[in-house]
Amino acid sequence: MNTAALHLPVPGMRWGSYPERPEPPGGRSWRRGLPLPFALRWPGAWRQRAQAVWDQAAQWQALDDTAFAALREEVQQRLLRSGLDGAAAAQALAYVAEAARRTQGRQAYVTQLMAALALLRGHLAEMATGEGKSLAAALTAGVAALAGIPVHVLTANDYLVQRDAETFAPLYRLLHLRCAWVGARHDEAERRQAYAADVVYATAREAAFDYLRDRMRHGTGGAPLQQRARALAGRDGEGPVLRGLCMAVIDEADSILIDEAQMPLVLSREVVDPAARAFLWQAWALSGRLVLGQDFMLQGQPARAALLPAGLERLARLAAGLGPLWVNAQQRAETVVTALSARHLLQRDRDYVVVPGDPAKRSKPEIAIVDMLSGRIAEGRRWSRGLHGLVALKEGIPMPPESETMLQMTYQRFFRRYHRLCGMSGTLAEGRTELRQLYGCTMLRVPLRLPDRSSAWPLRCYADEAARQRAAVARIQALAASGRPVLVGCDSVAASEAMGQALATAGVAHQVLHARLDAAEAAIVARAGAHGQVTVATNMAGRGTDIHLDALALAAGGLHVLSCQHNASRRHDRQLSGRAARQGQPGSHETWLVPRAPLAAGTDEAGGAGARLSGLHRLLRLLPGRVRADGRAALPPALLAWALQREQGRTERLQARRRQQLFQHDIRFDASLCFTGQRR
Repeated sequence: MNTAALHLPVPGMRWGSYPERPEPPGGRSWRRGLPLPFALRWPGAWRQRAQAVWDQAAQWQALDDTAFAALREEVQQRLLRSGLDGAAAAQALAYVAEAARRTQGRQAYVTQLMAALALLRGHLAEMATGEGKSLAAALTAGVAALAGIPVHVLTANDYLVQRDAETFAPLYRLLHLRCAWVGARHDEAERRQAYAADVVYATAREAAFDYLRDRMRHGTGGAPLQQRARALAGRDGEGPVLRGLCMAVIDEADSILIDEAQMPLVLSREVVDPAARAFLWQAWALSGRLVLGQDFMLQGQPARAALLPAGLERLARLAAGLGPLWVNAQQRAETVVTALSARHLLQRDRDYVVVPGDPAKRSKPEIAIVDMLSGRIAEGRRWSRGLHGLVALKEGIPMPPESETMLQMTYQRFFRRYHRLCGMSGTLAEGRTELRQLYGCTMLRVPLRLPDRSSAWPLRCYADEAARQRAAVARIQALAASGRPVLVGCDSVAASEAMGQALATAGVAHQVLHARLDAAEAAIVARAGAHGQVTVATNMAGRGTDIHLDALALAAGGLHVLSCQHNASRRHDRQLSGRAARQGQPGSHETWLVPRAPLAAGTDEAGGAGARLSGLHRLLRLLPGRVRADGRAALPPALLAWALQREQGRTERLQARRRQQLFQHDIRFDASLCFTGQRR
């Protein structure tokens, strides 16, 4: 057997019953300081290899189904002998590509084969929106599963998980592979059965929490012999749910590996603690008696509440006699600061939404956090340290039960434990250094299949929201009247509803897509490319689903994207603008900004767009008299773009430092716990 095959991470004697990669000590990087692989500097070499794969697949098109099926065992045996790094993998990819043509009715493009080759080598592939990332992921998973590797294909939400698993199930069946998917509604037995499949589609969150539960209940560390001993002892009932962390193919990799990495995954359990609930009630009441500017301030970027000396003294007087939990000065101050954050900083329909209860299901209203990056509801996520309960008090709904942390882990540490990690996204370039240093993944930029026909319209800046909204309605009316579909990106649920109301007042037919309507996302996005259709959305419209244009829309000039938001990262700007002009279609995009006063005024938005655009606010103050009658700043677009890029660059660096701090904190936290009899 070729030694390359020995490096295939599969459950068994060599890798153990639960393969996972040990972490470098102290959170050290996998590949810090190593030069960029030579091949990644020359994408042309990858195109040549992909073209050879395409040619091989084309030769097999003449075979009938029986003859083609007879090739499978030969291709698989060669792959098992040689591994994923040589000619056998290229041949297997050609076979899987032809199988996809026969089952999906579409032939893989050379660019998709380029991406699949890079993924099989453990790289990241940057593919533009609409270039076929889902098929590239399926091709990669099919080849790896033929080699015996259990593959997890991880994507953004349950809808995409189920859609992709069902779409590519015929492909995997033709390869004699079993495909399954895992969703939030599946119980433990269903999950165990699903993870036993060759290819499993799941969200990153579900896979990570299943790993945490396995680790807590069964232990996942130790040598292979120790793992087998635990399994033979049968102490843990049916054993772990997962079969280890062998290989992950991540769709929208930057969103998961960078954006989602800013929130730790916490495995907790509900506890009944009446004293703690009363403590939060009291903290909420006391926070309402403190005066802004006299007892506390809102300061910093992102915004934080801070008690002033006078506020600390007043709080001590107000809390006197409330009970033993109020004796400790530090605990008293921290809890009231949390209550002040809930009261003054977190905003409904921006940071969270109130999900109404369902009397038929006997469910109560609850607070659902809105992911500021995707615009979607962050399923299963809760604020810690009582903040979630305090927001519930603010909205007048029942407080959720208190919880205690049993185990926690960041996405950084979870994904570093996969033996083979790869992924795709349309916006990887800005984060490639962080991705390489932390996860050991280098990036290949896959070229567009067809020439880019998009046009970028000049950046605009308006003095206030009202002026921008009036101008946006006029722009949308004109574009829709010409037959072009328009996608309007907004910062928040409230902003999208305000834009929708302005359009309704002007008589413009439109659809609104935001966190309260995420169940209807696919249907709304499917209509967004129709002739003259107007869609108003939060960031969620930028990922996961395609906007298909009809013939009339293409003839009118294609999709126009109007971004009325500003993002902390240039990646997020590209995600939204990338919706236009996909696959060589015509289209255009533009960004309109509204600078807002910085936090020092005491009325900021908790680190939202107002805090991030303070550079533009300063620019307008330095150039008085540069605002036109329609409210638009009469500044050169290049100057506006320069100020914006400076602000985004600063924010990106700040967020990268915070992710690194969270990563190091997670390592220290994990070292202080011992669930498996050893430090991990």
